[in-house]
Amino acid sequence: MKAVVVLDNLRSVYNAGSIFRTANAVGIEKIYLCGTTPTPLDKKGERRKDFAKVALGAEDTVKWEYVESTFECVKKLKEEKYFIIALEQDEKAIDYKEVSVEVKEMVAFVIGAEVVGISSDVLAQSDVIAEIPMLGTKESLNVTIAFGIAVYHILGI
Repeated sequence: MKAVVVLDNLRSVYNAGSIFRTANAVGIEKIYLCGTTPTPLDKKGERRKDFAKVALGAEDTVKWEYVESTFECVKKLKEEKYFIIALEQDEKAIDYKEVSVEVKEMVAFVIGAEVVGISSDVLAQSDVIAEIPMLGTKESLNVTIAFGIAVYHILGI
């Protein structure tokens, strides 16, 4: 199975770096860093020490690409026949444990910004919206934790 990740306007360099580590662990082929999502390189093209501290070298082993528009990135992946899985709390969301992917499918996981989540236009392009049930008093998990839980389960690792 070919799997990629799309990060939709994350704010935290630590969250982005942590997602690189998890992506490396599960064999993600590529990460698309969209909008405001921090990249492993600073504006001068130098390695970010804060990113590297969390990614622990995964930024060197997982391919990545910066894309300005999350919408355009997801649109292109859909045209390439990727099955788009948005990890988000939404009225149309299903429990992440109910998401099923075929072994030969190409899958793209979309992870949204820490506070506002995935934009509605990107959700509209998704093949499925998956959420992790929250049983306590908090309404959500950190994006890195949510990604780890969902990707391991959905990919059957």
